[in-house]
Amino acid sequence: MTNELFENVRQWGRNKGIIFDGNQFKQALKTMEEVGELAGALSKDKKQEIADAYGDIIVTVIVGAACMGLNAEDCLEDAYNIIAKRTGKTVDGVFKKDES
Repeated sequence: MTNELFENVRQWGRNKGIIFDGNQFKQALKTMEEVGELAGALSKDKKQEIADAYGDIIVTVIVGAACMGLNAEDCLEDAYNIIAKRTGKTVDGVFKKDES
């Protein structure tokens, strides 16, 4: 289901004309805009707005990766394979990796 959903998002992006080489910078800016909306929703503790913002962030990341010819699923898997082996500790709710 997840891969199908990711592909549905990519198809939506193609249909809207926003997936093309050269649009990755605008998509990165859109992601940052959505992160700002998430911060605002978190500060107001508005659960539905928080959920919407997380969803919008994921969509912009999928679309941005597609602009570069990348699959977000592969990017996520690569990142997970790196962080799964990472050592460090959690400080005030944030994981700090060991510097080695």
